[in-house]
Amino acid sequence: MRALSQPAWPASWTALHWPGNPRVRGLFSSRDGGGSRGPYAAAEGAGGMNLATHVGDDLQQVLRNRERLATWLGGVQAVWLEQVHGIEVADLDAWDGTRALCADAALCSRPGVAAAVLVADCLPVLLAAPQGRAVAAAHAGWRGLAAGVLERSADALAGRAGCHGADLQAWLGPAIGPAHFEVGEEVRAAFVAADALAARAFAPSRRQGHWMADLFELARQRLQRAGLPRASILGGGRCTVADPARHYSFRRDRITGRQAGLVWIEASAS
Repeated sequence: MRALSQPAWPASWTALHWPGNPRVRGLFSSRDGGGSRGPYAAAEGAGGMNLATHVGDDLQQVLRNRERLATWLGGVQAVWLEQVHGIEVADLDAWDGTRALCADAALCSRPGVAAAVLVADCLPVLLAAPQGRAVAAAHAGWRGLAAGVLERSADALAGRAGCHGADLQAWLGPAIGPAHFEVGEEVRAAFVAADALAARAFAPSRRQGHWMADLFELARQRLQRAGLPRASILGGGRCTVADPARHYSFRRDRITGRQAGLVWIEASAS
C-alpha cells in the first residue's frame, strides 16, 4: 500500500497517523489536486478537487477527481454517503457495494475500505478503535451534533470493536470556525437544553439574539459524553471560511465544492 507521503499527494492535504494505532490511516483533503473549474476550482483557477456529485459541478469531472483520489489511496476503496444532516450510521461491513447509503456517518472493520464524509463548513470527525479493529467517519454540522450523530457513531464503533468509548480516538478536521459561525438563539438553546456546559461554546454576536458558535468545542463535549477522554480528541481549529486558498466553504461562497474526510484500516501495519 502506498505511503501517504508520496510526492503526488497535494501538500495542502492532511495525512493522519494515529498515535499508538499504526493500522489506522486517515486524511482530510483540500480543494487542491483535481480538475474542477469555475467555483469548484482551486486557488487562482487551478483544477479543484471537488468530490461531491450534488453541487452542480460537471459530473464526469467529479468522477475523474474520485478516480484520482482512488489512485492516491493505493487501492483503498472510499465509500460515499448521501448525507442529510441526520444521525444514521451506515454499516460498511454489510454493504453490498451497489445500493446508495443515506447516512451521515459510516462504520467499517474491513481493511482497505474507507469510511468517507463530504464537507464544506460542517465538521468531519474521524474515529478509531484500538488496534485498528474498526473505524468510523461522521459528518457533523450543528443539526447532526445536536441530534447526537457523534454519540451514536462512537457507540456503534465501540460495539463493533468490543471496547468502551474511553478506548476510542477521534480526529476533528477543518470546519467553520467560531469567528465566522454566527447562529440564532434556537441553535444555542438546542445544545444548552441537552447539556448546560454547552454554553461555554457560544459567545455573544454583535447582532442581538445571535451567537458565535464553536463547532469544535461542541464536538469535543459530545465526544466526551460518549466516553472519549479529551486527550484522545485530536485536531480541530482549522477554519474553512478563513482559508479560501485551501478549503471550500459553503457559508463563504454558497456555490462551491466539497472536500473529504476519510479513515480506513490498513491490511498490515507499515
